[in-house]
Amino acid sequence: MITLETERLMLRAFTLEDAEDMYHYAKDERVGPMAGWAPHESIDETRDVIRLFIEEADVWAIVLKETGQVIGSIGLHDRRPDPSIQHDAQREIGYVLSPDHWGNSYVPEAVQAMIRFGFEELKLERIWCGYFSFNDQSRRVVEKSGFTYAFTKTQELTRLDGRTVDCFVYVQLNPVSITH
Repeated sequence: MITLETERLMLRAFTLEDAEDMYHYAKDERVGPMAGWAPHESIDETRDVIRLFIEEADVWAIVLKETGQVIGSIGLHDRRPDPSIQHDAQREIGYVLSPDHWGNSYVPEAVQAMIRFGFEELKLERIWCGYFSFNDQSRRVVEKSGFTYAFTKTQELTRLDGRTVDCFVYVQLNPVSITH
């Protein structure tokens, strides 16, 4: 997995040594439920999630360069929300951030790095990003990051409480793909 750098952040592969930092925010009730998953109940659960991240190799740790602390995660997942264009080269961005670091525009900074990587290195044709109707902070990130509304889908939160919610799906097209 490639490491990406921004002005203030390093986006790198997770290691099991990151468990304590991740557990700090993953157990917070303001984090997981906004992304559709239940807060972590133990550091062992966090380690299991990190093992999955390592195996799937599509989630980066968001690390503050200044301190070396893991403050969140950002994924570039092989998900295809629109069944009519399954053949296109595409991924979906997902992210979480420790509430200790909300309001500093770290996620938009990380999202821009993922978009550049996706379009320039992976040669993706489109990148998706979505948020649940109750997640106003993610809505603001999506808007700041230049995504365009595509459609709304209904989704069951199976990893949280099973309720059905609206997910607003946004997209960015690779400008190189558009011109060729």
